[in-house]
Amino acid sequence: MSSLLPLLIVALTLQSPGELRVSTARGVDRIPLRQDSGAGALVPLGPLARAVGATVDHARPWVEVSGAGNRFRFLIGTPMVEVGGTLRILPASTRAIGDSIWVPLAFVAEVLADPARRAWSWDAGATRLSEGPPVSQLVSRPAGSSSASQAVAKPSTGLRPGHVVTVDAGHGGSDPGNDGAAFPSGLKEKDVTLAMAFLVRDELQARGVRVVMTRTTDTLINLTHRAPRYCRNDCDLFVSLHVNSLPKRPGWTLARGFETYFLAEARTADARRTAQMENDAIRYEVEAPETQASGLDFILKDLQSLEYLRESARAAELMQSAIDVVHDGNNRGVKQAGFAVLNTARRPAILVEMGFGTNPEDARLMTGASGQRALARAIADAIVAYLVEHDRKTG
Repeated sequence: MSSLLPLLIVALTLQSPGELRVSTARGVDRIPLRQDSGAGALVPLGPLARAVGATVDHARPWVEVSGAGNRFRFLIGTPMVEVGGTLRILPASTRAIGDSIWVPLAFVAEVLADPARRAWSWDAGATRLSEGPPVSQLVSRPAGSSSASQAVAKPSTGLRPGHVVTVDAGHGGSDPGNDGAAFPSGLKEKDVTLAMAFLVRDELQARGVRVVMTRTTDTLINLTHRAPRYCRNDCDLFVSLHVNSLPKRPGWTLARGFETYFLAEARTADARRTAQMENDAIRYEVEAPETQASGLDFILKDLQSLEYLRESARAAELMQSAIDVVHDGNNRGVKQAGFAVLNTARRPAILVEMGFGTNPEDARLMTGASGQRALARAIADAIVAYLVEHDRKTG
C-alpha cells in the first residue's frame, strides 16, 4: 500500500470540481460529483463502474466492483477499500445515499490511477481519469534506477539507519478476532488490525525504518509462527496490534481505552481475561506449533530474554505515552500477561490493545480515517522513540 500522503493532498487541494471526466477508447464519460463538507468530492459508484468497463455487485455491507481486470471491495460506512486482498484507507468513508453508493474522489485519483497498476492516469487539474498509464510511465528506466515508491525516507530524530520492526496484524482468515459489536456492520477485529498495520508500516517507512509484516492479506497465521518466522535476528521490536472487547454483561459497552502488554505472568484478572481472549485464536490453527529450544540453548536464550523483557516494558511505556496524546479514551496503562504471540518472539515484543470494539467511541476512532491515521502516527512515534533510546544505550 502506497503512502497515504497523496490521498490527503488530493482531498485538500481539489477545488470543488463539478464533474469527473473518464476518457477511454469509447469516448469521454462525464460524471457529476457530489460535494460534502466533511468528505470532499464524492463519485457515484454505478456511473464510475460503467465508465471504466466494470460492474457493481451490492452484497451489503460490502460492495464489489469487478471487470476489465479490476476488483475492488468497499465496506459501506467506512474509509476502507480492499484492493487485491489488501486493505487501503481512503480520506473519507464510502456512503449509501438513497439508492446510490458514493465513494471519495481520492479512490479514483489514488487507487484506480495508482502508477503501480499502470491501468489509468490521473489529471488533477482537469479532474480527468484517462485509460492507460501516463506517458512518463511508458519510458523505461535506466538500469539500476528505482521507482519513487521504492525509496525509503532518510532517518530523522537522530535514529540510526538499519532498524527493522515487525508489525503483526492480529488474527486473520478463519480467525476473525472479536466481533466488534460497535464496529460498522460486517467489520471484524481482523479487518481493523490489518488496516492499522498498513498505516503503521507507512508511518515507519517514512521515518526510515524497514518494516516486516506478518500478514498483508486476510489469512490465518499460527500465533507461535508469527514471531519466529517474521521477527528474525535483525528485528529490533515486534509489535502486535489488537482490539479489545468485553462479553455481554451490565455496562459492557461503557469500558473503553487502550493498554499495552509485554510478556510476563498476569497480575490482574483483567489481564488474564485479555490474554485468554487473544490466545483463544489457537483453536483456529491447523499447523503444528514452532519447536522450542531446549538444554543449554534454552538457558542462554532465557537469560537473554530477561533483557528483552526489560526492553519490552520500556517500549510499552513509550507506547502508552504516545497513544495517550491522540486517544480520548482511558489510558489503561502498561500490563503484563502470557500472550502466545509474544512467547516465541525472543526479541523485545509488545501487544497493543488499541481500544474496545464494544465501545462506540473507541470503535469510531479505530475505523474512521482521521482516527486511524492519528493512532498510526502515535504508534510509529512510540516505536521510533524506543529505537532512539536503544541507539543511545548501545552507543
